[in-house]
Amino acid sequence: MAERRHFIRILYRTPAKLQQAQEQWSAEVRDLSLQGILLTCPPDWTPRPEENYCISFCLHDCDIELKMDTRLVHHDSDYLRMQILHIDIESASHLKRLVELNIGTDELLHRELEQLADLKKHLNE
Repeated sequence: MAERRHFIRILYRTPAKLQQAQEQWSAEVRDLSLQGILLTCPPDWTPRPEENYCISFCLHDCDIELKMDTRLVHHDSDYLRMQILHIDIESASHLKRLVELNIGTDELLHRELEQLADLKKHLNE
């Protein structure tokens, strides 16, 4: 099977809130990238792939909260794979910094950002 991912995923574990309309679940972030996020599947969660989800979580050892609107890409009994559809500028800059600190080089980060910009441009055509 060919690898479809274009973005480097970083391991990052922290509690998260998953929201859809008036419902809310507790989950855990397992990894993330500039494009998506992997969460543990809450035990009482029922999939509704036609609706978007809001995910929020705090960075370790601080009160900085990242918020993003996502859509469900894939799920199984253990994990939810979500694509980031929209992220506010403050959350995006914190996510960018988190990725930057974990991938190690500016060159890789800039390549990731270019791929993200190209992908967004392609999707809007």
